[in-house]
Amino acid sequence: MIALLQIVQLLLNLVWWVIVIQAILSWLIAFNVINTHSDFVRTVWNALQKITEPLYRPIRRVLPDFGALDLSPLVVLLILYILTNIVIPNIAQNYLVAAY
Repeated sequence: MIALLQIVQLLLNLVWWVIVIQAILSWLIAFNVINTHSDFVRTVWNALQKITEPLYRPIRRVLPDFGALDLSPLVVLLILYILTNIVIPNIAQNYLVAAY
């Protein structure tokens, strides 16, 4: 059970890094540091969009429209933080207490 929780925590950390990389890449594209005319940048950007869009879509339905400001990545990062640092350790602790 602990190994399964560690795998879930590792996957949640991976998703966290994907969201952070996507945010940095979006800032670089917005400030025209890099542009999407490059095939590599466009491919990476599209891949990150396809990975994160299923996570953002339900949150975007609930959040009010702020125009160009998208707060859904921040909400997903907050949820990931809560899962990684509060929920999973509590599950592991309860499992260890119940095992003894």
